[in-house]
Amino acid sequence: MTNYTQLLCLEDSYARECECNVVAVNGKEIVLDQTVFYPRGGGQPSDKGKIVSSGGSEFLVLNVLKKEGQIIHELEMPATFAAGDKVHCTIDWTRRYKLMRMHTAAHVLGATMYNDLGVLISGNQLEEEQSRFDFTMENFDRAKFEQIVEKVNTVLSQNIEIKTYTLPREEALKLPGVIKLAGALPPSISHLRIVEIPGVDLQADGGTHVRNLNEVGKMNLLKVDNKGKDNRRIYFTLSP
Repeated sequence: MTNYTQLLCLEDSYARECECNVVAVNGKEIVLDQTVFYPRGGGQPSDKGKIVSSGGSEFLVLNVLKKEGQIIHELEMPATFAAGDKVHCTIDWTRRYKLMRMHTAAHVLGATMYNDLGVLISGNQLEEEQSRFDFTMENFDRAKFEQIVEKVNTVLSQNIEIKTYTLPREEALKLPGVIKLAGALPPSISHLRIVEIPGVDLQADGGTHVRNLNEVGKMNLLKVDNKGKDNRRIYFTLSP
């Protein structure tokens, strides 16, 4: 069994469906040779959607994750198709697009916090309606967060196209600010996928994003929490 599923979602975040071959089936868990479904990771939830067999049977996809080197699609019910069969995948596009907007907004937030305050992201969780980010800040200051969000919205109002490309690890790590997470990347990763918002942010990232900042909308600050020593949490949502 192959250990590689081609992640079409990282080649084109706007791809909504694809034809693919079933590599393996284990009850409700299946592995495909390629997929438009994003597997949970980096604070971004997995896609949901459906897989349709060649005979027309529909199976809801509840979760997608990386497990023991495989990309596992978890179905609502046991699959009736087998390895070697062709199936059709379709994601819940409305949900995916909300998460794409959230993820791109989060990059602008992280870059602004890093450039203005010199702080790193220590934790995050993206969701459809609201997201949270933790930062390594010494002092708790809501006013600073409010000022940062104002700056973020100034950036989000601009017409800037977002670029994605891959660089060798050694070359990528020479770029200033390419790693904005407090934890280091696993040494096993030889090439890094870079997401660049020209003039705004440049960082290693394995998620889905919109093509242009003008698609994101406006960031709205919901709440700021003091989560203990050097840990400040911000909750935000987006409006069109």
